[in-house]
Amino acid sequence: MAVLLHRLGMAAYRGRLAVVLLWLVVLIGSGVGALTLSGTTSNSFAIPGQESSTALEKIKAEFGAGGASARVVVQAPQGQTLTTPENAQAIGKLVAELGTLPGVTSASNPLDPAAPTINAAQDTAFSTVTFDAAAGEVTAEQQTALLDTVDDARAGGLTAEVTGEATQTPPHIGGVTEALGVVIALLILALTYGSLVTAGMNLLTASVGVGIGVLGITIATGFMELQSTTTALAGMLGLAVGIDYALFIINRYRQELRGGADVPTAIGIAVGTAGSAVVTAGITVVIALVGLVVVGIPFLTQMGLAAAGTIVVAVLVAITLVPAVLGYLGRRALPRKQRTAPATAAPADTADAPERGFYAGWIGTITRRRVTALLLSIIALGVVAVPFAAMQTTLVQLPEADSTQARAEQLLTDGFGPGFNGPLVVLFEGDNATRTATDATGAISALGDVAVVTRAIPNADDTAALLTVIAKSGPTSEATERLVTELREQLSGLDGGTASVTGATAVSVDVAVSLDEALPVYLVLVVGLALVLLVLVFRSLLVPLVGVLGFLLTVGASLGATVAVFQWGWLADAVNLDTTGPLISLTPILVIGILFGLAMDYQIFLVSRMHEAHHRGAAPRDAIVTGFRQAAPVVVAAALIMFSVFAGFVPAGQLAMKSIAFALAIGILADAFVVRMILVPAALALLGERAWWLPKWLRWLPALDVEGAALAREPKTEQRTLVDVNG
Repeated sequence: MAVLLHRLGMAAYRGRLAVVLLWLVVLIGSGVGALTLSGTTSNSFAIPGQESSTALEKIKAEFGAGGASARVVVQAPQGQTLTTPENAQAIGKLVAELGTLPGVTSASNPLDPAAPTINAAQDTAFSTVTFDAAAGEVTAEQQTALLDTVDDARAGGLTAEVTGEATQTPPHIGGVTEALGVVIALLILALTYGSLVTAGMNLLTASVGVGIGVLGITIATGFMELQSTTTALAGMLGLAVGIDYALFIINRYRQELRGGADVPTAIGIAVGTAGSAVVTAGITVVIALVGLVVVGIPFLTQMGLAAAGTIVVAVLVAITLVPAVLGYLGRRALPRKQRTAPATAAPADTADAPERGFYAGWIGTITRRRVTALLLSIIALGVVAVPFAAMQTTLVQLPEADSTQARAEQLLTDGFGPGFNGPLVVLFEGDNATRTATDATGAISALGDVAVVTRAIPNADDTAALLTVIAKSGPTSEATERLVTELREQLSGLDGGTASVTGATAVSVDVAVSLDEALPVYLVLVVGLALVLLVLVFRSLLVPLVGVLGFLLTVGASLGATVAVFQWGWLADAVNLDTTGPLISLTPILVIGILFGLAMDYQIFLVSRMHEAHHRGAAPRDAIVTGFRQAAPVVVAAALIMFSVFAGFVPAGQLAMKSIAFALAIGILADAFVVRMILVPAALALLGERAWWLPKWLRWLPALDVEGAALAREPKTEQRTLVDVNG
């Protein structure tokens, strides 16, 4: 691999103009395609083939499907009812205005005697506003018109708020906090390189990769239905790894320059060595993301493949565009004082003196007190992981606090009960379905958490009927989730028909069951494939095992901290969190998949330098110290960059993305600074020579040569044929 990538790096240097222009054309073409071919995204998490999603499809076929809907909730002034002549007139005016809004097909009157939607106290009611556009396709202009009409009603004396799928907007990318994360990453790069130009070049090349990846996903929305969080997830992950992958190659390039190599030679060696680690690390991330396919959930598959595609682009940018741009930058990649300085004795000793002293002292302490360091790191991560045992998940997404959606749902809760915001729908099928549904009403009402069961609504030929069940508890509560199971058990043996339970809570329960069943298979597949890859990289069994076991502690700490903040509310103000509750159901499996890939990145970048030193004859402890001093500074910078990018998505945005970004940010800190910087070197020091043991029956496995040992056997003339035109 090292030899092939060395040749690729040299080719990119020789044809640097063509490489830069090619990537520029791809970026511009992706932008044009995104503007002309993009479609809409979906907020639906249903899984085809499950009871809840199948019932939704049947309801659409039997009862017809309108477009996206919204609920405009009104409340009378204190001490009044909505049925007074003045308030009834105001509601009639509001409903009339709602019916004339752009895109609206109907708006119900909550005071209609035939179908009233007013509470028993007659102080709270709602109008259902239906659009001709499907969910996720209501335009911003139509949403603005709806909100303005609600504002007018509010100005007339009524309390008025609006909620529903028609008011939902897709997660944004590129806000102030996300930009702040990128600025912090730029500052870290500038401090690492001692050069703002090099830092800017690193960020620019990474931005090209993530831009192409995100624009490609945007183009895909015109041809398939993608989840609304797919683009944000791919953008967040692609930017973080893109910056880091370029950092590793640029750092090795600078080391070679300091060691006396000319520009083309330094580029070839950097791409051959650090580039090999980048490709290997990228493969582990792609394995983790593509592995989501085995879960069998379409929207997870889409998220995984989209993010994996962005990672592939980031790797390709790192091993082609980065060396091409370095060809133009030449020795200007070094700080001004180092450009004319004499070569150091070896590229291994090119870190600045303060860094060399700090990291040497750090790793010296870890290797001397390896047992203590190992135990303390395990205990610390274990304590942080404790809340993980209390984790609850749901697909029901709560609106942001103090938004009109949150206020509307609170009005509905106060006026109609907590379960009104998450109704369960029961579809009865069979001859005379209405009678079957009516007969079942009594048994359903007798269930413990049921507050209201509505009148059965038949289809045209009475072969299907709908019952709406309102729970006493809220849609995210465990009691409502249990009610789904109780309903299915109660209705499993109907005579003369069948019954299916659906609704947002039922979909959430079904997805949670699917995720629970798929997670062990996913872990075995992904961890197994990654272990094989790491065995090929390190020619060892124990080093990969130590890395994977450390990852389990990382996941525990990451999800434990997320539960403490987002579910329990600890330090909620620090992350601008207004609403606490169960984590989104996707969080555990997405965090596990993404963190596994990133954790193996750090394992490869850090331990490969230790392996390189050991391969050259260093004793086990000396190899750990040497490799750590070489790789730790750049791993620290990479982890801080990735943390800042993920953390930039935490203060703003949808709750689902906030929790996932927070879990990833905490996971990066735990993995890079505790697992890889303390636990792994302590464990390797404790194992000694045994760490690099490989059974005889596995020694036939091919060596990936991530460290670039084969480059030493390459003819020197091939590495010196190009003239350094950059001086």
